[in-house]
Amino acid sequence: MILEYVHRKLGEEVTALAGFYAIVKELRLEHGGREILCLIGICSVDSSCCGRRAFYYAIVPGYLLSWKSKENAEGLPISEVEPVTDEVTKREIAATLEETEVIMKPNIEFW
Repeated sequence: MILEYVHRKLGEEVTALAGFYAIVKELRLEHGGREILCLIGICSVDSSCCGRRAFYYAIVPGYLLSWKSKENAEGLPISEVEPVTDEVTKREIAATLEETEVIMKPNIEFW
């Protein structure tokens, strides 16, 4: 399955119900002879009844099939990805992100 990832401006805050989030880094990781797109973001919960919290997270759209090869109607670049489905590979990628980006496993999401 091929999915499209629309690249947003790094650091652009998106307001959410209890705070905001923003993608702060795009990584292209080599793994098993293929390149994987990983996004690092920060989330700040600053207006909830349960107190404040900020944390980093990672989203892994998948294997890069094309890098910013086209644009959407708003002029934002689009990359094509293939989701990672193998559980062993997911664990290996999560371990790499935990080591290199100091992101805890519960905060790593795969498409």
